[in-house]
Amino acid sequence: MNREVTLPLIVDDRGTLQVAAADVSKLLRTVGGRWLRLVEAGERGLDEDTVAALTIELAKLADRIDVACIAHSSGGPP
Repeated sequence: MNREVTLPLIVDDRGTLQVAAADVSKLLRTVGGRWLRLVEAGERGLDEDTVAALTIELAKLADRIDVACIAHSSGGPP
């Protein structure tokens, strides 16, 4: 299953980005890492397979944001 995700970032009325994409991708990776640590610590109510799958998807989204930013900054297509 391949679903396209559009992530609107916060911009002001002049179109100036208010949240750096690097901060967004770091946040996504941090959330996934914290979920994994909770599972490793034996947190009840968390399904290990589900947490692993969600963490992978968050990392993929973070990777896509990073690649899009690199392409944009280098003048290439996203």
